[in-house]
Amino acid sequence: MIIDISQPLAPGMARFPGDAPYEERQTFAIGPGCPVNVARVAFSSHCGTHADAPLHYDAKGVAIGGLGLDPFVGPCRVIDARGSSALCGPEAVARFLGGVPPRVLLRLMDGWDPRVWPTGFRALAAETVELLAARGVTLVGIDTPSVDPETSKALPAHTAARAADMRILENLVLAHVAPGDYELIALPLRFENLDAAPVRAVLRRL
Repeated sequence: MIIDISQPLAPGMARFPGDAPYEERQTFAIGPGCPVNVARVAFSSHCGTHADAPLHYDAKGVAIGGLGLDPFVGPCRVIDARGSSALCGPEAVARFLGGVPPRVLLRLMDGWDPRVWPTGFRALAAETVELLAARGVTLVGIDTPSVDPETSKALPAHTAARAADMRILENLVLAHVAPGDYELIALPLRFENLDAAPVRAVLRRL
């Protein structure tokens, strides 16, 4: 059974304030003298469900096309870490980390509307990223737009991930996924020079 945990991409979808909108245009259309439909798209590298590259938060970091793919495929654990505080602290996840696989996906919000920006979304405390790294986690994913708060400039959670060489997935869709262990497949597109890339993220039951 495959469970899709990716956001759909469509015009009008929510985006980080000030970031580029998702746009579609028709290049060719089926009709007299044209046998095919062909479209072009324009969007931010952080549009929808995506993987961050170290280049996103480190001027000398590796671009998304230079990353190895192993962290993006393999056993993972989905954890319900919803709460009322702005940051998801270590206490929200610690009890779920016994025998944890190298990939952890955290559900941080109740629901999701693809056309509404979730102002004030729950993010990760740097200490939570550090705890996951100490338990051998090499990839963390969340169902909110960023592991750091919307207004953060210091990006402590991103910085903690960089220190641990941990990969980051953002904007997952986890409201329909039961907590537990799965196989994750979330391969980023091979953009050689960019700071992030869209992924089609799916789970398979082990």
